[in-house]
Amino acid sequence: MSQVQIIGIDAIPEIQPNDALAEIILRSAASSQITMLEGDILVVTHKIVSKSEGQLVDLTTIEPSPFATSYASTWGKDARQIEVVLRESARIVRMDHGIMISETRHGFVCANAGVDASNVPGPERVCLLPKKPDESAETLRQQFHTALGFDVPVVISDSWGRPWREGIVNVAIGVAGLVPLTDYRGMTDPWGLRLQASVLAVADELAAAAELVMGKIDGRPVAIVRGYSWQSGVGTGRDLLMDSRRDMFR
Repeated sequence: MSQVQIIGIDAIPEIQPNDALAEIILRSAASSQITMLEGDILVVTHKIVSKSEGQLVDLTTIEPSPFATSYASTWGKDARQIEVVLRESARIVRMDHGIMISETRHGFVCANAGVDASNVPGPERVCLLPKKPDESAETLRQQFHTALGFDVPVVISDSWGRPWREGIVNVAIGVAGLVPLTDYRGMTDPWGLRLQASVLAVADELAAAAELVMGKIDGRPVAIVRGYSWQSGVGTGRDLLMDSRRDMFR
C-alpha cells in the first residue's frame, strides 16, 4: 500500500426518519457513476444516520429547567438546547465560557453531548447522536453486503475537538467490519528499537481522511476510502475509548 484514494459521494438527498439509508447511498453513488469495489471502506457521517433513525428533537417541545435557563442566560445560549444537552449527558465533565464538555451515555467525552443544530433543516430542531452507533454501523454493513455480495466495513463519524489542539477532526463513533486499532507494541522499528506504546487509531484516521472530501457545508456526508489494507475482524467504536483510569483529561 503506497496510496489511498478518497471518493466523496454526491447527490445524497436530505435524509428523513425511516429512510433506507444503504439504498440511498448506493443509488446516489450509481447516479454519480461511482462503483463500490471489494476492499473499499465506507465512512458515513453520524448526522444522516441519526436522521434516518429519527434522532431529531423539536425544540418547541422542550421545557428548559431553571438550571438550563440560568446557564443559557449567562452565556447567550438557547435554554432549550442546553436542556437537551443536559438530558443527553451521563456526566458533565466541565462547563466554562458557554461550552459544556459532556460524557454521553455511550461513554464518549465531547462538546455538548454531541447535540448539534448544524446541517439540520429548520431553526427549531437539533440532532442527537445515534443511540447505538456500532449497531447502526453493523446494520449498514450487512445491508451493503446483501446488495453488493462482498463485505464493506462501515465507519460512522462525528467531528470532535481535541485536548491541546485547535480545530475539530472527524473521529469514529461507530465501527463495523474492521479492527479499529492496529497494535505495533512489541514490534521493532528499522533501527531495532522495540515499540512500547504505539497503537494506531485506524478507524479515527479513516474518519479524518474522509472529512477532507466530505467538508462541513458541501452536502457530501458519505465517502469511500479505497486502497487502504484494512484488517477484517470484530471491532467497535467503543474500542477507541480510553479507560478512565488512564485518561488524564477528565
